[in-house]
Amino acid sequence: MEEQPKLPDLSEAERNALEELMPDEMSEIITSGIKRRHFLKLFAVTGTSVLAAHLLGIEQLMARSMPIEQQAPMLIENGINLSFKVNGSTQRLTVDSRMTLLDTLRERLNLTGSKKGCDHGQCGACTVIVDDQRVLSCLTLAATCEDKKVTTIEGLATGNELHPMQASFIKHDGFQCGYCTPGQICSAVALMDEANNGDASYVTANVRKKSKSIKLSDEEIRERMSGNICRCGAYPNIVDAIREVHGDKAVAQVWQFADGTI
Repeated sequence: MEEQPKLPDLSEAERNALEELMPDEMSEIITSGIKRRHFLKLFAVTGTSVLAAHLLGIEQLMARSMPIEQQAPMLIENGINLSFKVNGSTQRLTVDSRMTLLDTLRERLNLTGSKKGCDHGQCGACTVIVDDQRVLSCLTLAATCEDKKVTTIEGLATGNELHPMQASFIKHDGFQCGYCTPGQICSAVALMDEANNGDASYVTANVRKKSKSIKLSDEEIRERMSGNICRCGAYPNIVDAIREVHGDKAVAQVWQFADGTI
């Protein structure tokens, strides 16, 4: 008897949840893997954010299990050859010399986690990490990333284990609509490195005195994250999420489900 193929990297709890919520889709999932429409359907079925707390790892699995597919453009003007590393994978492609990093990630590499919000560098939804520094990918030319290391929201998790910042955003409900969340999390991850390096901010008392690392206050976190706009207004929760990762002790979770459970 031929053995049925198994879902890669799914825990037993995640597999059971999929079978319960999407029984009609399981055969296709087993055959061809998890598609983005399956994930969107899960949210439509549940209609709540509870799914995010339990099955966000599935989205990370999708990002890892589906190889980066380069989209062949119909026409390239002023083409240049570009080679850079994206989420640990070396990418070589030809792009228009005027193409932004954001459009390259979304349209050519199919990495749509980074969002196009204002497209003017004012909202922060497109924030990614380039050589350990956060940048606004809508204002960064792809050509300037030659031989550099780019990390997007899809590249933060390790296997089925979420990045501590991702897990903290879930714990503290640091998102509502979620559109700005990829940029918020990438910005927060880079912010940790800035603090460890002792980089000054606008509210630093003495910019000439650079310490090895900075203990961030809530005011410092708000200032350093001020370039990332959340129209849903989840700012207090975002600060709590960052403070927990930055600090040495857990921060109390202040939100509850409708039935009063944490």
